Amino acid sequence: MDGLANSPAARDKAYLVHPMTNLKKHLEIGPTIISHGNGVRVFDDTGKEYIEGMAGLWCTSLGYGEERLINAATDQMRKIAYVQQFRHMSHNSGIDLAEKLVSIAPDGMTKAFFVNSGSEANDSIVKFVRFYQNAKGRPEKKKIIARMKGYHGTTLVAASLSGLPHMHAAFDLPIADVKHTSCPHFYRYGQEGETEEDFATRMADDLEAMILAEGPETVAAFFAEPVMGAGGVIVPPRTYFDKIQAILKKYEVLFVADEVICGFGRTGNMFGSQTYNLQPDFITVAKALSSAYLPIAGVLMREEVFQTIANHAGELGILGHGYTYSGHPVASAVAYETLKIYEEIDIVSRVQSVSKTFIAELTAFESHPLVGETRGVGLVGAIELVTNKSTKDPIDIKGPAPDYLYNRVMEAGLITRPIGNSVAFCPPLIIGHDDIQEMFRRFRKALDETLDFMVRDGNFKA
Repeated sequence: MDGLANSPAARDKAYLVHPMTNLKKHLEIGPTIISHGNGVRVFDDTGKEYIEGMAGLWCTSLGYGEERLINAATDQMRKIAYVQQFRHMSHNSGIDLAEKLVSIAPDGMTKAFFVNSGSEANDSIVKFVRFYQNAKGRPEKKKIIARMKGYHGTTLVAASLSGLPHMHAAFDLPIADVKHTSCPHFYRYGQEGETEEDFATRMADDLEAMILAEGPETVAAFFAEPVMGAGGVIVPPRTYFDKIQAILKKYEVLFVADEVICGFGRTGNMFGSQTYNLQPDFITVAKALSSAYLPIAGVLMREEVFQTIANHAGELGILGHGYTYSGHPVASAVAYETLKIYEEIDIVSRVQSVSKTFIAELTAFESHPLVGETRGVGLVGAIELVTNKSTKDPIDIKGPAPDYLYNRVMEAGLITRPIGNSVAFCPPLIIGHDDIQEMFRRFRKALDETLDFMVRDGNFKA
């Protein structure tokens, strides 16, 4: 086998199945192989430098090469690499993490259950919801409502909760008892003459109508991200969550806040629930919990919910749920150190400071001919691409322009996330003002080149 055939790219195509990827196309174009990183920058195997404008996948909050996290992992491995949490077994790093996490969580959260990914956390919550409703003597109250364009993971249940058609197609999803209510994207779905507050009222009315149609006695829980991430970084319209929560309380529907992306400073508060005044019964955390240095995620729950579950587990003799790697001691140690770093560098104040530059740079794109809307909060945002500002016609995602833009962005030395006709930005939380400006300078160059390409190709007429 010659050197080219034995290259990492060739071996990737020969042996590796990539998630969330056009597999057929991947066999043609191959991978971009990232070899190392430092701070907010990563480098491919040719030495090319990129600003990591997505913090990996919304997750590498402390950037690359954080020695304290590396040391936390190796120190814990030297002590003990694995301890289970089944049948009353425990370990210090898991206890430390649970205590620390609860101490910084939104008011009312008193217990933490650890898993390995946000998908597992949301899957676990659905099981906990069923267990809880059975304990309450309400065996018929099992339906779950999520939102169109919401994202909650890729397991069978979590993908069903996600309101994204490409995650359902050919998988025979969603499963029974999962319903989807309206997407609260005011720019895209607001009606002519409708205020943002009126739109929020209509969204709440849609939810109430669905609950009534299904039967309130059958609806168990509602899942929502404070800011919708993989659906396009959709920021909630004014008064939306106030009105939604009133409906949930009216019909005794449990509220699950999926903080997998929003948690740990991303929205300018420690949790998105604090940014939008949410009072959930469960919270899902992952990603920035360990700055993605090791896989770990968690479920936070209110005391009343925990006590109901604990009492029923006592009656049955066991809580029949958990994972081999629940609260893995090495991952727990890294996550605990991550939370200590957030506290020491005051990550919330840091985000609040640099977010002024981030939002200003983001909104500056609203004058660009290809941009219909910019939206964001804290250090997460998106730019929605259109071919006509007045009619809001979206850019054709099946046409050549999106790939052209993606290639120009990569060529410019920037990693972003295309989401339909939007482009998402979610840099490491340690990014500074200068790197934010440089990130958007590189994106503007790529977007200008794409506009020129579309004009030449006849797909845009300025």
